[in-house]
Amino acid sequence: MTTASQSWTEEMVDVAGSQLQVFKGGTGDPLLIIHDEMGHPGWLRYHQELAKDRTLVIPMLPGFGESAELDWMMSMHDLANWFLGALDDLKLENVDVVGFSLGGWLAAEMAVRCPQQFKRLVLVGAAGVRPSEGEIYDIFQVVAKSYIENSVLDASAVPEFKEVCPDEPSPEQLELWESAKESACRVSWRPYMHYPALPQLLPRLKRLPTKIIWGREDPIVPVSAGEIYHKSIPGSSLDIINQCGHRPEIEKTDEFIGLVKGFLTS
Repeated sequence: MTTASQSWTEEMVDVAGSQLQVFKGGTGDPLLIIHDEMGHPGWLRYHQELAKDRTLVIPMLPGFGESAELDWMMSMHDLANWFLGALDDLKLENVDVVGFSLGGWLAAEMAVRCPQQFKRLVLVGAAGVRPSEGEIYDIFQVVAKSYIENSVLDASAVPEFKEVCPDEPSPEQLELWESAKESACRVSWRPYMHYPALPQLLPRLKRLPTKIIWGREDPIVPVSAGEIYHKSIPGSSLDIINQCGHRPEIEKTDEFIGLVKGFLTS
């Protein structure tokens, strides 16, 4: 994991009948960060900037990092229902949340079940809906390092890319990536990376302020999926970042931070 700053802490906590690895850092009201299908990449510049005003809470989902695997968990519905209980135990109620890719899907699934759990919702390149144009990239057909390399538009233009995806990953990092892929597969395989009925449920978020952020050239979840989220959530806003792939938080960090901070303080 990267360590852009040492101002974060890590602990194992007992929640909802299981053990969860949780990273925290910053000061101020809590901001829940839900990582993508490859797990928490480490403390990056965007974390550091958001942590100037907020206390970031970053749980590793079951089966990711050191969080315990839950063998009974076989769908995103299972994960969403369990994670709502975990948030209760973490005392995260009426909290702002930012979800990335698989984590965005999880945030949306939890929000349609319990909108009052969240104060504001930010979805970044979220899976969960089937794109009207293009297809969601099949991460299970490539090794993890190739998937991460393919997720950005131009790795050479991303200063933090080698921190997220080293040229020579350690055996420990490779094992963490493979475990993450297995855990993502468990909850997202059939149907692949989406729930067909989700667009019909999203209107329930009409009272939940929602910001949707997407890279225009996203090669993992096509931008048409972001447009479906936007159309399905009344009152939501959609910001499409040009010359950007699936990871605006590292590809267009300043623009991403501005959008998130502006929304959270509006």
